[in-house]
Amino acid sequence: MSRDAGFYIVDIFIAIFKIKQYTKHFNSAEDFKWSFLEWDASLRELEIIGEAVKNLINKGILPNKEYRKIVDFRNIITHAYFGIDENEVWQVITNKLDVLYNQLKNTIKEQGINIDKVIDFAIKENIKNTKLTQFLQSLKGKSD
Repeated sequence: MSRDAGFYIVDIFIAIFKIKQYTKHFNSAEDFKWSFLEWDASLRELEIIGEAVKNLINKGILPNKEYRKIVDFRNIITHAYFGIDENEVWQVITNKLDVLYNQLKNTIKEQGINIDKVIDFAIKENIKNTKLTQFLQSLKGKSD
């Protein structure tokens, strides 16, 4: 069964939100890496972003040439296990996630992708997470 592109986009928005929550108290890659829960959780969310981007490339929503680096990064963090460069991860988190978020907001507008029903589904699925549901609610109506 094929998922609608909106689901992948919302997956990415949620993953970015979670990473930002996990990392907001850190000032350096070194401190972040040694906080096991936040490090592992953030890597998992980066994997989700990479997988979702791969699916959006395959659906023709995102251009492969421009977004392939995200998929490649996902493959590294998924399969490298040891030796993941915390500075590279930190740079992605602090410098690239906001860019991706804004690019996806532009993509949904340019391509006329309505994510409101997907957001409603995600809100129901995460109803007990107030911060996340507030974030999701803030996205509604912005895909028209």
